[in-house]
Amino acid sequence: MELALASAIGVLTMLGVYLLLRARSFDVILGMTFLSYATNLLIFAGGRLVEGKAPVLKKGLDANLGNYTDPLPQALVLTAIVIAFAMTAVTIVLAIRSRSDNHSDHVDAHEPDEDAPPRRDEDHA
Repeated sequence: MELALASAIGVLTMLGVYLLLRARSFDVILGMTFLSYATNLLIFAGGRLVEGKAPVLKKGLDANLGNYTDPLPQALVLTAIVIAFAMTAVTIVLAIRSRSDNHSDHVDAHEPDEDAPPRRDEDHA
């Protein structure tokens, strides 16, 4: 279970970093989303992987960590999910506005023109 979770965190992080380095706005937004997923899994894994145990106290069970799981990572991940959703919505709105203003989906708002002649400083190279 730990190996699968660690592999998922690694793959999500790798995919997020790759997409963040792309030149398109949508790719950057997806990269940030994948990085937030990886961070959420990392926080969740920090609270120990326990199956079938409640995060709240129940009558009849002793109040020790053998009977319960830590509720703090679950609360942190839930908060992080809400914040990541809000930030994704904000970045999508900004990307749509940038695309409508600049007529380009590139992060630097400059479409590469392959039909244009080379610049003067490239002629001497």
